[in-house]
Amino acid sequence: MNDFLQQTMWRFIDQSISANKRSPLESFAMDDTLCHLVGQKMTNSTIRTWVHHDAVVLGIQDHRLPYIEQGMETLKNSGYDPIVRNSGGLAVVLDAGVLNISIVLNEDKPLSINNAFEMMVALIRQLFPEISTKIEAYEIVGSYCPGSYDLSINGQKFAGISQRRMKSGIAVQIYLCVEGSGSERAELIKRFYENGLQGEKTKFEYPDIKPEVMASLQQLTGQNVTVFEVNERLRNLLRQWNGQLFELPLQQEEMELYDYYLERVFKRNESMLSK
Repeated sequence: MNDFLQQTMWRFIDQSISANKRSPLESFAMDDTLCHLVGQKMTNSTIRTWVHHDAVVLGIQDHRLPYIEQGMETLKNSGYDPIVRNSGGLAVVLDAGVLNISIVLNEDKPLSINNAFEMMVALIRQLFPEISTKIEAYEIVGSYCPGSYDLSINGQKFAGISQRRMKSGIAVQIYLCVEGSGSERAELIKRFYENGLQGEKTKFEYPDIKPEVMASLQQLTGQNVTVFEVNERLRNLLRQWNGQLFELPLQQEEMELYDYYLERVFKRNESMLSK
């Protein structure tokens, strides 16, 4: 995994500031666009960073909660905008203290789901060499959006990974809780599930959130690490690998494809929320 990361000429798209006042749906449209472009070999493999303010991204199963309207009202009353994403997983919190990173590559060489996850784990360990040996990847029971590749230190989760595959492209996405309180974010999702379930039994087993198992990197390291700093670490890492930084936003001819996926993502979200 490390060899592939270091030997690839990555395109870098930094939306850590430019996306933060936009809907997270725009980021999902962006990753779909990049999956298409990279999968069809219309551009280089790409790493993108993005930040969005005060939103909770729901999974499809979340939207099937028996009292989903009450659950979403809980989020809105707390100042968070609920949306439904087009990839797997369950509810996650996005805010100014959470940095998201997408790795987008093509399926030229078959890459298993686990190997794609391992690539993201390798990237995060290289971003944080001072704590790399402490970072573990396994499911943290009691966290929100639990998965086999939750990243944690001493049993406290600070990141989760998902992936989406389309048009021969793979987008591996991670949310990194960098700043603030991980447990406060978890408390919000705990209230969402409590009000969305209201004690009703369901076929799908929703997570029983235990806020104390989640933390931010600031809390885990005792250092004032920031989203800006982590974004710069990534920029410098890419420069170190490539000898230069190939930083290129979407070009005019690529924007038409983005507009197509953006419309599709917004229509799908509107359809889900109206049910």
